Amino acid sequence: MSEVENSEVAVENDQKDYVEDGKNKLNVKCKFCGSKILDKKSAKYITLEKDLPLMQQDNNRKEGEIQNEQIKEFYHVENMYTFENIGFTHTVANCKYLSCADCDAGPVGFYDMDTKHSYVALSRIEHA
Repeated sequence: MSEVENSEVAVENDQKDYVEDGKNKLNVKCKFCGSKILDKKSAKYITLEKDLPLMQQDNNRKEGEIQNEQIKEFYHVENMYTFENIGFTHTVANCKYLSCADCDAGPVGFYDMDTKHSYVALSRIEHA
């Protein structure tokens, strides 16, 4: 069984700007280059806890150390072909990290190798 345990939740007030009927209300774009990652209404809003490497690692960290951040809000994408523009890394601990295919910024989320589902972190993208 996968380590990913997700749950659908009632949308709170601060999410109403970008979640409607449990899905992304607006297009999802890269924060850095503006490239479209997902069309509106193409992914389900979920909450789950997952540690992702920071997009920008501290230069003063120990060699080989990866700094992580716990993310709790994601868009769940069941089929990888739903994406307009996404890149995948090599497999790391039974998942692949997602990045912008145009500018390589990331990780913006992860792909679970067990379920074959993708999860895009809301804190690492823009809505437009």
